[in-house]
Amino acid sequence: MLQFTPVKIVLVVAICLLGLLFAVPNFLAKDQLAAWPSFMPKRQIPLGLDLQGGVHLVMEMDTAALKSDWIGVMRADAQKSLRDAKIAFAGIASTANNVQVRIARAEDGDNALKELRKLIQNIGNPVLGSGGPDLDIKAAEGGVITLAPTDQGLLQRIRQAQSAAIETINRRINALGTAESTVVPQGRDRILIQFPGLQDSTQLKRLVGETAKLSFHEVHPTLTPEEARASRVPAGYRIYPSTEGRGSSIVLRDTPVVGGEDLVDSQPSFDQRDNGWVISFRFNQSGARKFGNFTRDHVGQPFAIVLDNKVISAPVIREAILGGSGQISGGFTADSATNLAISLRSGALPAKLTIVEERTVGPSLGADSISAGKLAGIIGAMATIVLTIFAYGTFGLFACVGLCVHALLTVALMTFFGSTLTLPGIAGLVLGVAMAVDANVLIYERIREEVRAGKTPISAIDTGFQRAFITIADSQLTTLACAFVMFWLGSGPIRGFAVTLTFGILTSIFASVTVVRLLISLWLKSNMRTKRVLTVPV
Repeated sequence: MLQFTPVKIVLVVAICLLGLLFAVPNFLAKDQLAAWPSFMPKRQIPLGLDLQGGVHLVMEMDTAALKSDWIGVMRADAQKSLRDAKIAFAGIASTANNVQVRIARAEDGDNALKELRKLIQNIGNPVLGSGGPDLDIKAAEGGVITLAPTDQGLLQRIRQAQSAAIETINRRINALGTAESTVVPQGRDRILIQFPGLQDSTQLKRLVGETAKLSFHEVHPTLTPEEARASRVPAGYRIYPSTEGRGSSIVLRDTPVVGGEDLVDSQPSFDQRDNGWVISFRFNQSGARKFGNFTRDHVGQPFAIVLDNKVISAPVIREAILGGSGQISGGFTADSATNLAISLRSGALPAKLTIVEERTVGPSLGADSISAGKLAGIIGAMATIVLTIFAYGTFGLFACVGLCVHALLTVALMTFFGSTLTLPGIAGLVLGVAMAVDANVLIYERIREEVRAGKTPISAIDTGFQRAFITIADSQLTTLACAFVMFWLGSGPIRGFAVTLTFGILTSIFASVTVVRLLISLWLKSNMRTKRVLTVPV
């Protein structure tokens, strides 16, 4: 156990030097790093919201609108299913909680129920007892069949929408040029957003709060909104509010010609002809084909561009647009065009998000936290070094060297993986140092027991490392399991603590066992070469 081949010695030293190389940039200023050669690592550990300040937002999803949209989809699916099966129905209506279908002929009731039940999907895991249908479809008196979402199905929809919203928000925030933001679920229908380093939350709130549901619709050729309100809106059409100056609303076909899901790119640009900002967009192959066919068949007629159920532009089609690309104009500024392009490019949010909590952490508070954390770390480290050397002498000095290696490797791993350092993360670093000392204490106490049992110094040291390693591995593995659970179930600062704790556990085994064992091995060889009387200094 105390034998080290030259290859192992070189490997241990190389790991320590590599860790030092990645850790050093964290202790240098930005201008000092800029003077480093290009091939040297320059990455620093990003600081969390509590250390450098920033914006903290909690946003709540509009679950009522999400349920309403699902019921609308449910109604369309029910109509299609019955029409495909050639089953006549006298009427279909939707409420806030269900869809009701009235079958025209009583003898078709069983067949209609059978066809509609094909819409049911099983969700969850039946093995774990969490499975079940997403829809509850029942037949009532008078040939009426009711389709209603189950509680489990609605919860599944909310979870899916929450996950989709987190992905969309991440894409939007990353377009602002940061990889340090945190977007995680909070509870059943809320999303936590933390953006370190940002002091003005206006742009962030506008960016993440905009649903950005884009669609292109056909305008009714003759009917005006006033005429539609005075009489009746034709089937398949709907009155949409407009942001254009020529009118407050427009009658559009409810089914879009092309949806925002067919959009593959959108970029802000400056139109020299109109001397204003526009958004250039591009469709995928399917969207380009649908858009090209529509514009070819409706030359000279207007079509509407709808964003979040509001008409932002209704230009007249001058010629067929067959390239799958175009422009959206609407009196944009440079900032609004950029934000909207980012929103469209990142995809629409599945539901509207409302801010329910907002906090801005100043950088001065973060600086105070860093200073306090540094002071606590320095005092704790000095006390640990003094007590360890006092208790174990030369071996205590070796343990302190192992602690320095452990701290450097932990910082190096966090830097390499881009982990964000938070205030609880600093606590994780300090706890890792304490656990690394604990490993050496176990080893040294075991060596003392072996010496008392009458073994020679070399045999006692070798046995102490062998037998203590099993105990160290067991204790570290249980702590590592706890860290994994905290990272899996936690969010924000809890994850920061779990990350630093995990890296600390991994490096403490290497530093407290391998590095310290190497130092003791070299010390033993030195004493044997000089033919000194060998005693164990513990």
